[in-house]
Amino acid sequence: MYFAYVLENSNGLLYKGHTSDLEKRLLEHNADDGFDSYTKRRGPWKEVHSEAFRTRKEAKAREMFFKTGKGRDYLKEILIGGRMSHVGQ
Repeated sequence: MYFAYVLENSNGLLYKGHTSDLEKRLLEHNADDGFDSYTKRRGPWKEVHSEAFRTRKEAKAREMFFKTGKGRDYLKEILIGGRMSHVGQ
C-alpha cells in the first residue's frame, strides 16, 4: 500500500508527498536530525490529508496532481471544508 499525503505546519504551509509508510514518513519530516529535506526547519508538521493506493505509480501521480493548480484548489476546498465543519461543535 502506498499513500499520497499532505502535511501542514503551524504557518499553514502545505507539503505534498508520497510514501509506503505514512507514520514513519511523518516522524522523519518532524525529526531534528537525520532527515535533510525542505520540511526539516519548517515544522512541526501534522498530516491533514492522505489517500491510499495499490501502487507507487498511482500515489506519485496523485502527489503530482496535488501540486497542480487544480490540485491546490481541491486541497483548499477539502481542507477548509473540513475545518469549517468543526466550527461550533
